[in-house]
Amino acid sequence: MSKLSTTPTRRGLMAGSAALLAMPAVITNPARAATQLRVRTPGGSFDEIKRRTVYEPFLKETGIEIVPVPSTVGKLLAMYKAGQVEIDCIDTGNDANLMLEEAGALVPIDYGTFRYTKLEDIDPSLKLPYQVGSFVYAFVLCYRTDVFKPGSEPKSWAEFWDTQAFPGPRTLAGIESGAPNLEIALLADGVAMDKVYPVDIERALKSLGRIKSSVPKFWDTGALSAQMLADKEAVLGVLWNTRAQASIDGGAPLGIQWNQNQVLVQSYAIPKGAKAPEAALKFIDYSISEDVQKRWLAEYKAIPVNIKVYPHTSKLLIDPATGTPWTVSKGFRNDINWWSANRTKVSRAWSNWVL
Repeated sequence: MSKLSTTPTRRGLMAGSAALLAMPAVITNPARAATQLRVRTPGGSFDEIKRRTVYEPFLKETGIEIVPVPSTVGKLLAMYKAGQVEIDCIDTGNDANLMLEEAGALVPIDYGTFRYTKLEDIDPSLKLPYQVGSFVYAFVLCYRTDVFKPGSEPKSWAEFWDTQAFPGPRTLAGIESGAPNLEIALLADGVAMDKVYPVDIERALKSLGRIKSSVPKFWDTGALSAQMLADKEAVLGVLWNTRAQASIDGGAPLGIQWNQNQVLVQSYAIPKGAKAPEAALKFIDYSISEDVQKRWLAEYKAIPVNIKVYPHTSKLLIDPATGTPWTVSKGFRNDINWWSANRTKVSRAWSNWVL
């Protein structure tokens, strides 16, 4: 990357098993750590921010040094099948962790060992047997503020689809990003948020077909999605809010509309065969504790899984009408179980449609 990434790349983990495992970027300390914990991470400024706010304080607290390592689902599965697991902890999208769980490549999380985190403070829907949430983010409607002044932007996906009332090129996620925006296409076609699943793939693609001529490119990485808006290749887009906000913080003339956002989750898991599972549990416990989430997510601008941190969450992420995160008041949760069962079918249908 020419610029540091601030958003987990789903494509990076969903990539095929042929992807090579890169060399780890070691978080150094003058004194040699007693234990090194190898953690699969998205990299970029995600790790730069986490180094300052989580990794280094954790090292000071426990003597355990975090070694970020990039990897793909394919590589992680290959390590598991070969009995040569080189990762101790996985930090990625909950959809990817579900794929690993279903392959038998994860061990249960022993919540009984937690000492830093009060379990009742964690959103129960994100505290699962084989994975636990790290933070929450979302697909949101992003727009250029020099084209649509705040307040005049599309306020629903149906309006996003209205190319006459809101002219200009758009960009949306393609299959190479991990999953195309089928759910959003259904919302644009009049389906209610609580009726999106099971996804009617044919209807979603037909809906996407109505704006296909206004989409110069379906993005495959978060970096590309933001760059297309920044370069005015698109004036409207479906972006991860973390990526959109990073561009805004960098001076890009962009705005975010949270209505009908699709809620996504980053989560932790422990691979079967990890060499330091106890240290991995301690790191997960520490990372989702109240004080650590407060410190980390104040910089990263994502939504915590620890509900005690809600009052300290960036005001940009809070709906002033409810005092809760926009993902709670205006969003719907991505159904990772549906995607796990239907990803291959979607991939085939998309390949035929996108030609």
